[in-house]
Amino acid sequence: MSSGSNGARRMVSLLRPSIVDPGVCRSCQETLGRRSYASAAPAATETTSTSASTTPVVKPAYTINAGVVLSRPPQITRDLEPFEKSYYFYQKRLNERLALPFTKYFYFKRGTPADEDWKKKILERRTAARDIGKYNAYDSEAWNDELLLGAKESEPEHQVEMLLQDAESTANATSQDTSKKEEIPRPFPRVTEADKKNDQKSLDRLLSRTLYLLVQSKEGHWKFPSSPVESGETLRLAAERTLAQSAGVNMNTWMVGYHPVGWHAYNPPRAKSDKQTEVEVAGSKIFFLKSRIMAGQADLSVNTQNLKDFKWLSKEELSKYLNTQYYSNIKNMLADR
Repeated sequence: MSSGSNGARRMVSLLRPSIVDPGVCRSCQETLGRRSYASAAPAATETTSTSASTTPVVKPAYTINAGVVLSRPPQITRDLEPFEKSYYFYQKRLNERLALPFTKYFYFKRGTPADEDWKKKILERRTAARDIGKYNAYDSEAWNDELLLGAKESEPEHQVEMLLQDAESTANATSQDTSKKEEIPRPFPRVTEADKKNDQKSLDRLLSRTLYLLVQSKEGHWKFPSSPVESGETLRLAAERTLAQSAGVNMNTWMVGYHPVGWHAYNPPRAKSDKQTEVEVAGSKIFFLKSRIMAGQADLSVNTQNLKDFKWLSKEELSKYLNTQYYSNIKNMLADR
């Protein structure tokens, strides 16, 4: 037998180890090896011809839109719950109680004018801090300094008023002009005129909540500002253009990022075909980008999207104006307050 035949047998034994069997002669092993190669070729050819004859299925496309979630952040801290008010007030009283009793004779000598002035003031105030109510550590009711839930002393408005009265009494007592009383300016109220009128176009309402801009289309539907992404635009550029075209340029806004914070898919009852590309359009997908308003106000007088109206609404108020499916898709990307 030639050396070429021996080399072929070794190759067969390496390539087809499953065929090598001590009970099968070498001639049969070579035959089985050749049959294995020969039978594999038609199968591969058949697979190739089948894949080549299969036509690709074109799925309906979606129109990509860029949406803007324009918000005004909270301007003041949130309102405290009754339990929180009582808890913080208790902490103030606890601090006052730990600071008392005040050793007055360490600071005021008996019988001096300073001592008499202290006695007069402590008789009136009974405590060093007016905003926590009257409390005397030497009184028989010194133990009873706990505050009931809902008491007016725990209200921030009452505490502010007491502090202002204390400041006014001190200023008037030290003033040289006794003909007129000095009044300390009061802080602005937490409830504004826009809150009282329920002016939903004003940015001066719900100062402790986040407000979002909603616009009304010509069909009467409420939504966030959105428009299709044009050729060559990124989502951020499309969102900036959408905001300028829908709400005007009289706003100082800041686009938070380059990536969407959420999306919403709209599928009409029947798919439509694009006249230019002749591709069946199944609906539209809106990708929302977050934005903040720093100053200014929305102006629809020059909008190019035929918008009718706008409102600044909180998260809870959005559910009253938006479609159920629309609100379900965007509610989780909104702030809780």
